[in-house]
Amino acid sequence: MDKLLARRISAPFLTLAVAIFLATAGNIKFWTTFTEAAGGLSLAHLPLLAGAMLIIVLFFNACLTLASFRFVAKPVFILLLVTASTASYFIAAYGIVIDRAMIQNVFETDVREATELVSWHMLLTIGLLGLVPAAWIARAQVAYPQGRRGLLQRAGIAGGSLLLAVLLLVLLFKSLAPAVREHRELRFLLTPTNTIQAMNGYLRGKWSTPVVVAPLGRDAMKGKAWAGQTRKTVTVIVVGETARAMNFSLNGYKRETNPLLARQPGLINFSNVSSCGTATAVSVPCVFSAFGREEYSESKAASQEGLLDVLQHAGLQVVWRDNNSGCKGVCARVGYEDVSHPVAGDPFCEGEECHDERLLAGLPELIRNSDKDLVVVLHQKGSHGPAYAKRYPQGFGKFSPVCDSNEFEKCTSASITNAYDNTILYTDYFLSKTIDLLRQTAAQAGVDTAMLYFSDHGESLGENNLYLHGAPYLFAPAEQTRVPMMLWMSDGFSERFGIDRTCLMARRGEPLSHDNVFHSVLGLLDVNTAVLNPRLDLFHGCARGI
Repeated sequence: MDKLLARRISAPFLTLAVAIFLATAGNIKFWTTFTEAAGGLSLAHLPLLAGAMLIIVLFFNACLTLASFRFVAKPVFILLLVTASTASYFIAAYGIVIDRAMIQNVFETDVREATELVSWHMLLTIGLLGLVPAAWIARAQVAYPQGRRGLLQRAGIAGGSLLLAVLLLVLLFKSLAPAVREHRELRFLLTPTNTIQAMNGYLRGKWSTPVVVAPLGRDAMKGKAWAGQTRKTVTVIVVGETARAMNFSLNGYKRETNPLLARQPGLINFSNVSSCGTATAVSVPCVFSAFGREEYSESKAASQEGLLDVLQHAGLQVVWRDNNSGCKGVCARVGYEDVSHPVAGDPFCEGEECHDERLLAGLPELIRNSDKDLVVVLHQKGSHGPAYAKRYPQGFGKFSPVCDSNEFEKCTSASITNAYDNTILYTDYFLSKTIDLLRQTAAQAGVDTAMLYFSDHGESLGENNLYLHGAPYLFAPAEQTRVPMMLWMSDGFSERFGIDRTCLMARRGEPLSHDNVFHSVLGLLDVNTAVLNPRLDLFHGCARGI
């Protein structure tokens, strides 16, 4: 090894070696997916596969050659190797793809969530594919071409590599086009280009012109249902985390994951609801914005007030209680309480984990002490993976055995599903307990109460070799986009706002989405404003005249 390091290596040779290593060892998942897309591994397909690999090697070589200068090459090559090895691990281990939303998730998650992903397999992969070759490059003696001749040599290598890549692409285009067109996820699997593109998109958004938040719904006023009323209203909006609709027995799942909610009188379950995104960083800002999924962008949502602001304009007090990794900017101008950090002696916390019941601690006092009509948002930890077994107290391990590792390759498919279903069972308990609290408050304190629940996105549990969430929406599976949603109202609440329960029950199976939430909450609370779209208001047509 020392003899090998002692020899001077030409910069073009090192550059080509890094290009080959990145294109092959750093992209195993890309090549397995591409091979399947191209028709499988066979002698007939070898020319196409070899040609595609050569195109990528030549393209990488052309790009890396432009950075093959002294004091530049080594840091760039090392950074790319470590980045590619990290991305390759997560792509292979969880079936995720790297896009702008995934990079946003990385930057906006908290330390506790991030550490759940760390494993020996991860460290070994990054070590072998990233740190070992990086260390070799760091110690290598590299001979860099100098002066004008060096510039011409680099230009010739980069231009020649790119020209050959283009020629090969033209020759193979007819065979490559169908595979690439039908499998658009391939561009999100090719490392490190996927990470570079995603990072560029994320940083451009973050470093753009400082956001000026435009007002929204400043004309908001309480409607006729509020006239002459002396009873206070409390509306609880529960934002679930990573709960997919198909694992709720209320939606026909074969396991009884909703035994308590199934017995809650007056509960209305909506069984055909789609999310705005496949990750919290997208879905939460989207669902509370006035933009539908087709119009939503992070910059648009950040530059305009949202649902919670409109409710405040109408005179309601709004409080966000969080047991997750923050509200993603949604609660910037309302009351905020973070209950996710453990406190010694707290019965709802185990180690570094606080279970969702902690969101209800002090809620009766908050309701009693408020002199305004109140909207409380409870942001769950819910079913956030991969450590599903940490999301619920021990008494909720009904389905077993469970996967208690963050390395899914060590677990059976059944044990992963068992652990996930236990999180849904705990969510069932949490939501039922929330309803009981609101029912009791309505009876004892003379308050009209309601609860609206929906999840931010779903989760893949190994279907089609996909795990977790965050797939680009264009080809995200239903497991990641179909979410549960349900509504409960006290008798006083439904009578006050003239809500026809029979009408709502008839709409339970209609196609709905996060697009409906903004307008439906305003409709539910009879808030009049020009920004309310009756076509997206679930309660429009189901509210009797007051």
